[in-house]
Amino acid sequence: MTETLTAVADTLCGLPLFILLIGGGLILFLGSGALPLCRLPDALRLLREKPSSDNSGVAAGQISSVKALAAVVAATVGMGNIAGVAIALVTGGPGAIFWMWVSAIVGMASKYHEGVLAIAYRSTSADGSTRGGPMYIIRNALSPRWWWMASCFAVAGMIGTLCIMNANQLTEAVLATTGIDPDTNLAARVVTGMAIASVVALVVLGGIRRIASVASVMVPAMVGLYFVMVTYIIVTHIGALPSAIASIFSEAFSLRAGWGALIGVALIGARRAMLVNDAGVGTASIMHGESRNPSPVREGLVAMLGPAIDSGFVCTLTALALLLTVDFGTLEPGSVKGLALAMEGFDSAIPFGRWMLMAVVGCFALSSMFSYSFYGNRCAAYLFGPKGAKLYTYFFILSLILFASVPLTAAVAMCDMFYFFMALPTMTMLLLLRKRVMQLSREDNSAHGQVAPVSEPRAD
Repeated sequence: MTETLTAVADTLCGLPLFILLIGGGLILFLGSGALPLCRLPDALRLLREKPSSDNSGVAAGQISSVKALAAVVAATVGMGNIAGVAIALVTGGPGAIFWMWVSAIVGMASKYHEGVLAIAYRSTSADGSTRGGPMYIIRNALSPRWWWMASCFAVAGMIGTLCIMNANQLTEAVLATTGIDPDTNLAARVVTGMAIASVVALVVLGGIRRIASVASVMVPAMVGLYFVMVTYIIVTHIGALPSAIASIFSEAFSLRAGWGALIGVALIGARRAMLVNDAGVGTASIMHGESRNPSPVREGLVAMLGPAIDSGFVCTLTALALLLTVDFGTLEPGSVKGLALAMEGFDSAIPFGRWMLMAVVGCFALSSMFSYSFYGNRCAAYLFGPKGAKLYTYFFILSLILFASVPLTAAVAMCDMFYFFMALPTMTMLLLLRKRVMQLSREDNSAHGQVAPVSEPRAD
């Protein structure tokens, strides 16, 4: 059964997922006239804008756009930004990083469309709070015959957002750093899992406002610390920096091993990026649907910064640090674990580098759990109502202990498979509604300080 699930997951999350997310994202990017690049200054300006003291025209959301972005980045900036980049460098070489950048730009287009639709087609619950996400966008924007696709996303979202890899790999990293063999000490794994679950419970039981508040502090802090660490490595290895940067571009288009190798490098880099930033998967629209921002286009501009931060900025930091500290020419693909390789590189370049990186990894993993618990909660609420959502949150917390304690090859494969089943309805929805997004974009005058009129959210 494990072998079957793994084979199915590897098949779906290989070329089909690549075509769906990268191909679909490219259609959105070109169809928007390269909007993510053209309106990047507007997005950055909105990020710096202070909230107005005048609440007139403010929607009934629970958090600000910036906090929504912080919560989304908290979910996507995780172990993939460290271990995933290391694996990409081992399997695809420095050129894979260039294609990660390309994928990030394409992902910005998908996230823009998600942010716009999250505000334009969200619903209002009985208590007056807003509800967003692909299930509400599909129900409110498309014809009734698409109801099944909304339900399919919600089912896949409850399972796909379970933090199996984060809980399992964080436990192994903690134990390995402290000198405990994670493969032979089950009691230590259980205790570590209980500690992780306790920390997550303190945050997620406080609801979206607490999750967003913690994320808005944690995300800048952990990215800032990581930036300082990488800056130290760059300064102490400044002589090798030009050749490291040059290798990213030269190896991205190298034909020494033929066109097949070039395509392979592009696939590796793009796939790692799309698995990091979640663009086109639909989770971001769940969080941005909670924003108090009444303008769909403004929310879309803020939302599109997510891939630029995680797949662009944070992954680039990891790539530069590893290219300067690790000899990838001596490594065989599949022979090393990404996180272990990163720890060795940082430990060789920074005093107590292993422990500092462990602190960053811990923050990355925990922040992902905070936001993903909310995603699953909203999917459960759509299917089963508030009581079902509350039970799901408790299940999510308890599952972290299980995931931290045992090998979960089959469960990981199952979650990967449902990841594809989340992306399929989301990208279908984005492609079907792309003309509506462009219509809203043309009507918007946010670049001149005005907000286009928006219809009220539909009630549940």
